[in-house]
Amino acid sequence: MFITKKHLSRRMVLRGMGAALSLPFLEAMVPAQTPLRQTAASPRSRFACIEVVHGNVGSTDYGTQKNLWMPAQEGKFEITPIMKPLSPFQEYLTVVSKTDCSGAFPISPEEVGADHFRSSAVFLTGAHPKQTLGSDVRCGTSIDQLCAQKFGQDTPVPSIQLCTENQDSSGSCGFDYSCVYMDTVSWSSPTTPLTMIYNPRMAFEELFGTGGSADDRAVRQRLNRSVLDGIMHDVARLRGSLDPKDKNRLNGYLDNVREVERQIQAIEKYNASNTQRALPNAPMGVPDSWDELARLMMDLTALAFSSETTRVSTVKLGRDTSNRVFPESGSLTPFHSASHHGETPAGIADGAKINTYHVSVVAQLIHKLKNTPDGDGNLLDHSLIFYGSAMGDSNVHGHKRVPAVLIGHASGALHGNLHVQAKDDTPQANLLLSMMNKLGVDMTELGDSTGTISI
Repeated sequence: MFITKKHLSRRMVLRGMGAALSLPFLEAMVPAQTPLRQTAASPRSRFACIEVVHGNVGSTDYGTQKNLWMPAQEGKFEITPIMKPLSPFQEYLTVVSKTDCSGAFPISPEEVGADHFRSSAVFLTGAHPKQTLGSDVRCGTSIDQLCAQKFGQDTPVPSIQLCTENQDSSGSCGFDYSCVYMDTVSWSSPTTPLTMIYNPRMAFEELFGTGGSADDRAVRQRLNRSVLDGIMHDVARLRGSLDPKDKNRLNGYLDNVREVERQIQAIEKYNASNTQRALPNAPMGVPDSWDELARLMMDLTALAFSSETTRVSTVKLGRDTSNRVFPESGSLTPFHSASHHGETPAGIADGAKINTYHVSVVAQLIHKLKNTPDGDGNLLDHSLIFYGSAMGDSNVHGHKRVPAVLIGHASGALHGNLHVQAKDDTPQANLLLSMMNKLGVDMTELGDSTGTISI
């Protein structure tokens, strides 16, 4: 039998009116009788960083004793209460405990008490931000951007930055710190903070609306047309060359794109006709429900990763000092108030509900990655998701014992089902440096790192 080497390009993009849709991995992208690792279709690791503000009640003395966040055992471990939503994915979890976000410590008397206003800037940089109200902000290059600079130039979007709270990077937010330090976790250089996208419509267009002209995109949105409308002729032609398995994968991907787009259109329609919005100053594409917004951002990340529209994403799940209420958590205490729990068991139990709820939102992303085929495995096999905070016990604005969990196998670089307990006074920057090395960004130092951690 003669077996052809003809195959689909891994970088194939379908273009229509104001849209450019990259394809997910299809078996037709692998030349016949050629090992996947020897082709351009070979999977490459995706990297997502998800920050939760206000730390974790498991970082308190009481939370540590009760193992609310940190497992009791090193090595293979039992799932803790706050991590329970991730229990179906334990084989993919690498928990790193007892690191200190030392870059967020105050270094002068003037900085004491300003922990909320510099924490986010330290989360992915490991660097201490300069206290300033002017434009002369300075911190460090964040690890998401180090990856984007090395690996993101052959994807349509080098990286995407998402958030779930309105950002206001003008003026001072407190203690003579510019608001920009609170509003982003992504820095493309020590002096260049990146804006995070709050509006799902903007995120969707960034990922899937890059084809055609701005006028094309404006017409499509005004007519309420789908990004899929302009490419269906090409889709039909493509389907004719695929086997049933690839057809199902393609159909599932297109259905997911359309479902996210449909949700955004429904939000915009509702907001346009509703004068009693809970968030009257929010963009038209932002739902009043934080839960709906956060889950949309997770779905957008999963879609972007499945098509390799980008391989680098950051999601900021809140803004320091926010007093948003999360009724889905079972707690009706405003978030910032709940984080100042007074070290009481009842207050910590209430805060744990919010912590667990945030983990459950991330679990939605993990579930989608686990169930999306990608090359010789699934997307979770080929991803590294870093979930954590620059704050530990927020009741005292502490930065010791900060929460951190790595999710995914990173294309074999991580084995999972592992709890690593760092030595006392280990900087969290050591973990950031270790992740970079695992992802193929060779570095010997980052921020205030003193070495690496065996993960």
